[in-house]
Amino acid sequence: MAKIGFIGLGIMGKPMARHLIRGGHTLFLQTRSGVPDDLVALGGIACETPGEVAQQAEIIITMVPDTPDVERVLFGEHGVISGLKIPAKGIEERRIIVDMSTISPLATQEFAAKINELGHDYVDAPVSGGDIGAQNAALTIMVGADETVFEKIKPVFELMGKQVTLIGGNGAGQICKIANQIIVSLTIEAVAEALLFVSKAGADPTKVRQSLMGGFAASRVLEVHGERMIKRNFYPGFKIELHQKDLDIVLASASALGISLPNTATVHELFNACIAHGGAKWDNSAIVTMLEKLANHEIGKQSE
Repeated sequence: MAKIGFIGLGIMGKPMARHLIRGGHTLFLQTRSGVPDDLVALGGIACETPGEVAQQAEIIITMVPDTPDVERVLFGEHGVISGLKIPAKGIEERRIIVDMSTISPLATQEFAAKINELGHDYVDAPVSGGDIGAQNAALTIMVGADETVFEKIKPVFELMGKQVTLIGGNGAGQICKIANQIIVSLTIEAVAEALLFVSKAGADPTKVRQSLMGGFAASRVLEVHGERMIKRNFYPGFKIELHQKDLDIVLASASALGISLPNTATVHELFNACIAHGGAKWDNSAIVTMLEKLANHEIGKQSE
């Protein structure tokens, strides 16, 4: 069993850490809002700083919102690298730093180079599956790492996810996650458009969704997000502000590559509209509310 550090215990990180504790690993935990009591009750060890976590763990996992957060956790004051510089009894000198956040692929490669220069290994392993996947240990985990390092860390990933794939070297996991976010965001918007059409045309959205789940239009998004749209359950889930952040990364990466992603940009604008209407903390399925406002000409009236 490994000594694992886990930094970032939000909607996703907390259940992921719980699975690792239940898998028999010793976990050193840190988060800005304070380590939850239930994880300590399970055997998790609360730490004050990322550096304290790194000092005691052979594998350090980060699961935080954005690129600047990862940079702060790793390289900021009392960050992970401060703990890596302190020899720890019973732990190999070469540690493995695993970032499971969704961040910039370019920044990921820069972070990996810095960690490698210090004599440690770096893994980018963003996830898909949302809070439900995290709770059920059913995440899809997309990995960018050296193959030897991947084989060492894979059993840990398998406690948190069902689909664990080595995509390539550092940064490749984040590139895969960008592709995932393009598909997911456009599918959520497509489901929202379809259900809006159904409602306006006078059919029962619940029965239509049930029917579509048996055909070629079936998807996990239609199953989960379609139900949330119909039931008006916009408690996250995956917050719009986080999905918008992911699309910021997607569009910035596309710009750097000189390619256009017009439909992704449209979804990004719909998320911007949600945030402008107070929906930053809503579930991303709430994108349907902006389509409804457009259909009812409410947004146009407000701007006149």
